[in-house]
Amino acid sequence: MLAFSPDCSLLFSEAGCFDPWDLAWHAATLPEGLIEADPQEALAWLFAQPKVRRVPLAVIGPKAASESQCRTAETLGRRLAKLGMTMITGGRGGVMEAASRGNLEAGGLPIGILPDEEWRSANDYVALPITTGLGVARNAVIARAAFALIAIGGEYGTLSEMALGLHFDRLVIALQGAPSIAGAHELDTLDQALDLVALRLFAMDR
Repeated sequence: MLAFSPDCSLLFSEAGCFDPWDLAWHAATLPEGLIEADPQEALAWLFAQPKVRRVPLAVIGPKAASESQCRTAETLGRRLAKLGMTMITGGRGGVMEAASRGNLEAGGLPIGILPDEEWRSANDYVALPITTGLGVARNAVIARAAFALIAIGGEYGTLSEMALGLHFDRLVIALQGAPSIAGAHELDTLDQALDLVALRLFAMDR
């Protein structure tokens, strides 16, 4: 159960009260009159708080993406912005560019973790380019920085990010032909993916 208190704008569950800075539950007495929320409503509540720890979510996928994959990535980027979540990508083309475009146009601040040494290598929708000069090794930076990774399509590069994410005990979600790898959650819809992301952030998925 996730629920709001209309009197104090706090989020509660059977575990107590959720601290948006510690991103952890603390013991608390549940007040009366709580209003139940679904996982995505709870995410939107969290990232609307004035003081919240904005751990990023990574959207990963290939530069050579299909139109369908790019549409899904753009929609995902847009929905993450509307939820108030911080999104990182590899900052280049294909799925990364589509997600960045949707995110930026919906009011987000898409971050690109670039393999290059100059920020101008980023796609036109990256608001905050971070150069690493690491080449493909920047995949490890993405996997380590994110609390969850959503893969849309992809081949070896995406597979490496997924494997690293699992190695770092991150939530890894596979959509639309993303590589199949043990430990990743193969889902069909963005709603399923975002619900699982919320449950991971609220430590309610395991």
